Amino acid sequence: MPIPEQVQGLVQVFEERVADFELFRDGVARFFSTHPRVAAYVHSIKSRTKSVQSFRSKIIRKWDDANPLTGENLFFRFTDLAGVRVLHLHQAQFKPIHEAIHWKVGEGDWIFAENPKAYTWDPESVKFFGSLGLEVEAKESFYTSIHYLVRPRVDSPMCCEIQVRTLFEEIWGEVDHSMNYPNPVDNKACKEQLLVLAKLVGAGSRLVDSIYRVLGDPAVNQHQPNQPL
Repeated sequence: MPIPEQVQGLVQVFEERVADFELFRDGVARFFSTHPRVAAYVHSIKSRTKSVQSFRSKIIRKWDDANPLTGENLFFRFTDLAGVRVLHLHQAQFKPIHEAIHWKVGEGDWIFAENPKAYTWDPESVKFFGSLGLEVEAKESFYTSIHYLVRPRVDSPMCCEIQVRTLFEEIWGEVDHSMNYPNPVDNKACKEQLLVLAKLVGAGSRLVDSIYRVLGDPAVNQHQPNQPL
């Protein structure tokens, strides 16, 4: 466990950089809401910067005496201090969102802090995300989301976690988060119900995908990969 002086020192380092994190986070969110390469595929955006109280709690939970946190490694060990969540309606919209993120990196505006990763429990989604070159990890918890970590440059302490998911997946994620973060609930009935909810969410997502395959999405139909919109 860290001593109080260590915790307070790291909190102070974070407080001194909060404004910088918020500026970078706001720029990331604005890209998804306004840029013509991606805005047409986005339903809504949520963003946040971790509060001081949450940051302090995380230091204590993640402390490792063998590899202690310091002012120098703090922002390279904690990469979720700023976050943007991008929500879309159906799976076909994900591909142009994914391509837009890679375009932004290719332009040199962002760099990936680590390889993007897709989390899912659905075998069909594993195949879909894998076809886009994403590393895919199956989650027994039924969690589904795609995570990107971006920095403005390789040596910058600023990092923003981008999560991309459907609206149905967001419902499940919010319920799961309220139950299991930062400490998981120890209630067997709730855990079983959460798995049932995941299956309902999966069925809902498939139905929405089917509707838009029949109806068509003009924005997706007009999209040409790697070309300006």
